[in-house]
Parts: sequence; structure tokens; C-alpha cells
Amino acid sequence: MKIRKATSADIPLMMDLERSSATAAHWPEDQYQRMFAHDAGGVRGLCLVAEDSGPACLAGSASLLGFLVARNVGPEWELENIVVASQAQRHGIGTQLLHGFLAEASQTGNPVVFLEVRESNAAARALYEKSGFSQVGRRSAYYYHPSEDAVVYRWTAPQPFSE
Repeated sequence: MKIRKATSADIPLMMDLERSSATAAHWPEDQYQRMFAHDAGGVRGLCLVAEDSGPACLAGSASLLGFLVARNVGPEWELENIVVASQAQRHGIGTQLLHGFLAEASQTGNPVVFLEVRESNAAARALYEKSGFSQVGRRSAYYYHPSEDAVVYRWTAPQPFSE
């Protein structure tokens, strides 16, 4: 498995993957395309994919196992979507995507990340808390189908030790 920055050529596979996930944000293609526009209106996007190009893949082509989408606005990042294929869950792929993103975010000079997650998404909440995120708020009835609160999390890159 390999984590790499996504390209616009990955969008169809990303959309297929997010459509198969009940907890993923479902976006139209043009919203994904905007993630690849360079500095579109002061917003910088970052999209990482996890791919498997091992021997189980047909004809040597890579298989998309998961992806992460984030955007940098002003002094902070917002993690907008993280999706792992159902057959690939519980193998550390979400953790690797998240840690890859946090490493990138901490190098940008904007080392604060926010996200919101469905209150019922226990697996995602455990991943975020294990990765150093702290719960900082709640958005009542933020999600629909079904209606549910969002739990807001914040992460700040560790500051280098100085004497």
C-alpha cells in the first residue's frame, strides 16, 4: 500500500468509493475538481489517496483503498472527508492517511486542523482522539438523512522543543 497526493485523474475512483460509504460526504465532481485548482480564491486543497498496487490488482493497475480531502483557509486546515473502502477498513489505512495529512499540515505554517464528524461515528472519533484531536464543540442537527449532531474536533501540531 502506498499513500500519495491525488491527481484529478483519481476523481472517478474517489467518487465511486465515497458513494459506497454511508458516512462519507457526497460531493459532485466539480467540487472535487476545485480541490485540484491551485490557490483557488485563497483556498488550497490537499488530497491524499491510499492505493494498493500489489499482485492482487488486475493487470498491475492500482486499486484505490481510501482517500482524504482537506483544505487550507487562512491560518487553519479543515479535514473535509476521509473514506476507506469497506473491505480495507481496520487495517490502518485511515490512520496512515490521517497521519500523512497531519505531517503535511504541520509543515505549512498553518498547523491547526478542524473537523466535524457524526456523533454516532465511533470508529472515526476513536481515530481522531487517538491521533491527538480534542473535542471542542458540537453542531446541533448538522447532518441529515438521518438528522444528527456533529462533534467538532481540533488538532494543533506539536511545537518544537526550544531551550
